[in-house]
Amino acid sequence: MADTDSMSLQFDLDETGRTLTVRFMTTKRLLVAFVTDGHFLRHDQLAVAAAASNAWNTEQLNPMLSVWDVRGPRPCLAGVCNLPLTCCVTQADFDALASDWVERARQMFTRCHQVFKL
Repeated sequence: MADTDSMSLQFDLDETGRTLTVRFMTTKRLLVAFVTDGHFLRHDQLAVAAAASNAWNTEQLNPMLSVWDVRGPRPCLAGVCNLPLTCCVTQADFDALASDWVERARQMFTRCHQVFKL
């Protein structure tokens, strides 16, 4: 799905029976990829989700996972990656980077589902 400000892609996450949604958006300075598996967290899951995020980010040495919108009515786990809009990469290099983001998101959400029951 696409609109004037963003584009979304969906990928099946067979390991958990869920679907990953990757939404690409821009800010004044960044291209942002926001990834979610469509699962909203209950309030009693927020502490476990924060611990899962901390564990993933520490192990990967590249922060990506966070508990998103905890003040909203429906918080979720979200992966966030970004690139400066001023960077110059070939289409092939961007495709490889985006594929890596999706693969890491698959691993991340599968682990959150299987290990942390989120």
